[in-house]
Amino acid sequence: MLVTISPAKRLDWSPRDMVATQPEFQEDAVRLAKTARNLTLGKLKGLMDLSDDLARLNRDRFQAFAAAPQAEATRPAALAFAGDTYQGLEAASLDADELAWAQDHLRILSGLYGVLRPLDAIQAYRLEMGSRMKTRRGKNLYDYWRDGPAKALNAQAEALGSDTLINCASQEYFGAVSPKALRLRIITPQFLEDKGDGKGPKMVSFFAKKARGAMARFIIQNRLSTPDGILDFDTGGYAFDEKASTPDSPVFVRPYPSP
Repeated sequence: MLVTISPAKRLDWSPRDMVATQPEFQEDAVRLAKTARNLTLGKLKGLMDLSDDLARLNRDRFQAFAAAPQAEATRPAALAFAGDTYQGLEAASLDADELAWAQDHLRILSGLYGVLRPLDAIQAYRLEMGSRMKTRRGKNLYDYWRDGPAKALNAQAEALGSDTLINCASQEYFGAVSPKALRLRIITPQFLEDKGDGKGPKMVSFFAKKARGAMARFIIQNRLSTPDGILDFDTGGYAFDEKASTPDSPVFVRPYPSP
């Protein structure tokens, strides 16, 4: 069983003493970084709606992006990303065996790298999948990636002998996975907060993102191989709501404010 999550805008560039692996789509990342490097500061700012300071930071990152980077210029992907999802994943606290299992079963969808394993070496970057950056393949990154991510996921699922993908990525990123090319059953958990106001449980973005990472961690730590196993997810006070769920969209609810 595979699990997908989104990357994060915020990075944690703390030194990591571990061996990293090379991304499958490294050449594509170099190609896209070159395209981004050729953008003016104003275009880069508008591309991702950045402040002046963030635009300069990411211009400098793309200018420094190397085809064959030195180890000190990279970090393992799951440890480098530091957004809400990664607060739930807590990759740095996984032990060596758990990280090894995650390397085969967890995939991070990326605007620059396409598909990443947790220990793949990434260089500092920001390039959101929804960015309308023109390339020779089309007007945006969805056009660029085409069937590549779906085929990579198919191949890994086949290597694992699995036909199921637990999608904990956002719509923006999972939109890069071609539904026509993907040959896997997709199960997308939903995480809701019940405020007790009579209006029913609602999705709160910050908590949902964190819960997606926590679900990925739950799958990793319990070595889940079948989708029924995720129904026992209870991290942070969530509980499976059978009545609100469908087979491919299990719903997990907890009281709000969260415990």
